[in-house]
Amino acid sequence: MKAALRRRTEGDREIPVVYIWCPGCEEYHAMPTEGPHKWDFNGEQEKPTLRPSILVRSGHYIPEHKGDCWCTYSERNQGEPAPFKCTVCHSFVTDGKIQFLSDSTHKLSGQTVDLPEIDL
Repeated sequence: MKAALRRRTEGDREIPVVYIWCPGCEEYHAMPTEGPHKWDFNGEQEKPTLRPSILVRSGHYIPEHKGDCWCTYSERNQGEPAPFKCTVCHSFVTDGKIQFLSDSTHKLSGQTVDLPEIDL
């Protein structure tokens, strides 16, 4: 399957969440399908479609971010590699494919690829 629908606890309630593996970020992205900030999901785990677009930001790419970020972690920590990266991942998931928009900062920016199979 390319998308997994699971339940996640948020506060005092459980909500359904769709998980996909992002080949650009090389990590899972999770989109709730209920609540005020939700994605529409077609229910197809082999050919998922999610709307609206998925936008994941980290580090200095977060609009409210102030101060140090993951880009300067190594120099602040005696050369130790940062556990995270400052990134933007912006995509549409349609019929089992993931289209990375050009504002994504990873290697798949501007490309459309098949969603990989997952085992959750």
